Amino acid sequence: MTFVFIYLPVVLAIYFAVRPAMRNGVLLLASLFFYAWGEPRHLAIMLLTIGVNYVGARLIAAGGRWKGLLLALTVSCDLWFLGYFKYFNFFAENLNALFSANVDFVHVLMPIGISFYTFQAISYVIDVYRGETPPQRDIWKLALYIALFPQLVAGPIVKYHDIAGQIECRTTSYDDFLYGVKRFVVGLAKKVLIANTIGNVCTQITSQPSDELSAVTTWTGMVSFTLQLYYDFSGYSDMAIGLGAIFGFRIPENFNYPLISRSIGELWRRWHISLSTWFKEYLYIPLGGNRNGELRTCANLFIVFLVTGFWHGASWNMVIWGAWHGMFIVFERLTRSWWKREHGPCVRALQHVYATTVFVVGFALFQPEKLSTSVNYIKAMLGLSAKPDASFTLGYYIGNPEIAAFAVALLCCMPIFKELPSRKPQGLFASAMLNAWFVLLFVLSFASMAASTYNPFIYFRF
Repeated sequence: MTFVFIYLPVVLAIYFAVRPAMRNGVLLLASLFFYAWGEPRHLAIMLLTIGVNYVGARLIAAGGRWKGLLLALTVSCDLWFLGYFKYFNFFAENLNALFSANVDFVHVLMPIGISFYTFQAISYVIDVYRGETPPQRDIWKLALYIALFPQLVAGPIVKYHDIAGQIECRTTSYDDFLYGVKRFVVGLAKKVLIANTIGNVCTQITSQPSDELSAVTTWTGMVSFTLQLYYDFSGYSDMAIGLGAIFGFRIPENFNYPLISRSIGELWRRWHISLSTWFKEYLYIPLGGNRNGELRTCANLFIVFLVTGFWHGASWNMVIWGAWHGMFIVFERLTRSWWKREHGPCVRALQHVYATTVFVVGFALFQPEKLSTSVNYIKAMLGLSAKPDASFTLGYYIGNPEIAAFAVALLCCMPIFKELPSRKPQGLFASAMLNAWFVLLFVLSFASMAASTYNPFIYFRF
């Protein structure tokens, strides 16, 4: 509410009131204020990251034969910041368990968005090392790239070479502004009207003892979490893309209807696209990609998904979740000739069921923090729970608003309304009706925000 009705209007008013040469400065100050509002104690960490990568890239560009070592040192600093703040507690707890010790240690608080802005910083110095972009000589422009508030805390991960030219020079047309507003409203509605409503079902189910859930209830909880995460995450991405368009930036797409996929490989090409492409460019290809034989290719794919899992959270659940997806990616790689064939509708339907089932079962590992809870969920989903199925108990969790949200969520998983924000209807009446639809979405989202206190931010672990 504060963001939509105070922060954003003030920033927009100042941004468009000043000369174009001053707009980067306005956005940078607004972004630093935005981050400090949520994490004032950790603003220094982000500023230190900016400074390290600014100096590191300048040295790399002038480093000659030493530039490989300079790159390693700069990336090591980035990973040290990420490792300390995100993984210190994990390693300390596991060392205590491994050696049966009871050593007290300081619990480190993780800065919001550190995984996102650290990966952006790493992409910048690697781009400079590869010669794909010159080092940024203006530290304030580099700071804007790393701290830009629309995608700072929940992505998409923007690679430097994709946005460098826009930081130097950009314009915003009336059509860009209008598209940005519509895209932001779509993202807001996804988050507030769909994700929060469905997420409430998941929260109620997963708050029950995991060993007392029936198969039907557990499947409902995991499907709810899948839809919540998709609409929450894609909603934040839509809002980031929309805000970027308002300010003249072209932020890349992060989701492309992943739940219509017919394989896990296709799903990951459609889900969190910016993360998948980041790992492909900066980890998979440097490991050797598919250039060193089938066995090495499969190993590289599995390593990438192990790291992907660990990136998502500092727990063994996340490592196993990454391995779960890596296992199916390797399986599909080894049987790729079958997956590339043209199949009939029945086989395509079975492929879709396979991909969706693997994805939803994987969230039994992703959603809880304890491995024992995940084991209980999976046992229940396989029908091995001691609790008999009792479908009528779903009435405790799902009412009419939730049924409506599920129906809309399933419908919007398909690319039916894909072009709606960018559509230019012919005629005054059609244009008025389309604009009225977006106004209605915004009003409904506002009403939901005003009426509900349930508004989880599920990316704190990232």
